[in-house]
Amino acid sequence: MKSLLAFLLSIALLASTAIAAEKAKIVFISGTPSHGRLHHEHRAGNMILAAALNKSGLDVNAVLVPHYGYPKDESILDGAATVVIFCTGHRGHVLNPHLDSFDARMKKGTGVVMIHWATEAEKGKPGQKFLEWMGGFCDLDWSVNPHWTAKFDKFPKHPISNGVKPFEINDEWYYHMRFVEGLKGVTPILSDLPGPETLRRKDGARSGNPAVRRAVAEGKEQHVAWAYQRPGGGRGFGFTGAHNHDSWRDDNFRKVMLNAILWTAQVEVPKDGCPSAPLAKTDIEANLDGDRKKR
Repeated sequence: MKSLLAFLLSIALLASTAIAAEKAKIVFISGTPSHGRLHHEHRAGNMILAAALNKSGLDVNAVLVPHYGYPKDESILDGAATVVIFCTGHRGHVLNPHLDSFDARMKKGTGVVMIHWATEAEKGKPGQKFLEWMGGFCDLDWSVNPHWTAKFDKFPKHPISNGVKPFEINDEWYYHMRFVEGLKGVTPILSDLPGPETLRRKDGARSGNPAVRRAVAEGKEQHVAWAYQRPGGGRGFGFTGAHNHDSWRDDNFRKVMLNAILWTAQVEVPKDGCPSAPLAKTDIEANLDGDRKKR
């Protein structure tokens, strides 16, 4: 009798393991604190997204790296369908010391999502890798980082657009991204024409330059969220908003991101988009890094 019970338990364990293995693994990497309370809440923002995915009823398993920064134990990335990165950018980017090992995962078809400052890469090898992984990046002396109210009222026919309705929201929307030549493989998801007030600052690394001023003056829409299908396989998504932690309360803002994570994980996006419950103020104020001095 005992042997039969042990046999049945082992079968149940194997079955549960098999079910878990069928779920697409999504790994979230959170950068260290960089700004004041309710701004650049890397960890808390990732927790909101991971919780929504795990409660969605879809075949996904969202896992957070249990500490700030790149995984101390890279095995957590093994088997990941996609990796979501929300962190400080440029010289402080969590990927800078790990470009080669991360690139190996990208070459195997792992997806990648980069949120807000994480889209900003240093020129040279980091920028080149970002182009290869997600088709674009925020490039100093080319891209700009103003706070402005972007209005999104049209969306491409793409799975990331599923269920997304027109919305507008004030955030630090970086724009004038550096994209792969001819936008080959890139599908702009969120685009708008910034007003001239977004370029009131003097020219600087992130404030303005002749190229971006000319583009806005000529009425060229700017892409602040985009999907990328890599020619060698694998998918990437860049999203320049989410400076303001409260932006996650907007159902459409949040849906774009959740849909994009599913798409990069090569999980079918539901017709009405990834389901997620509305967020209350208490949800936004949970898991914050607390007050800290702005850099």
